[in-house]
Amino acid sequence: MGTPFCLRKAKVNQMLKIVTVSADGELGRRIRDMGLIPGTECKVIGKAPLKDPVALRLKDFTLTLRNSEADHVTVDTLEG
Repeated sequence: MGTPFCLRKAKVNQMLKIVTVSADGELGRRIRDMGLIPGTECKVIGKAPLKDPVALRLKDFTLTLRNSEADHVTVDTLEG
């Protein structure tokens, strides 16, 4: 594992582990309700042509996040 970074900066096909969710209030609750909680592993499966939104695969579903939401999620790469 390396240095944690913002989910917005992740590359397509990169395997990640969520480290923190820094959003508070309603946005933080919504992000966590979508399954983005610390310790969860995910993979970036795509980005729109203008880089917003980002598509993630976690657990058994695909999720898309706006960059404004992804900015609140800190991730680290998984080795392998």
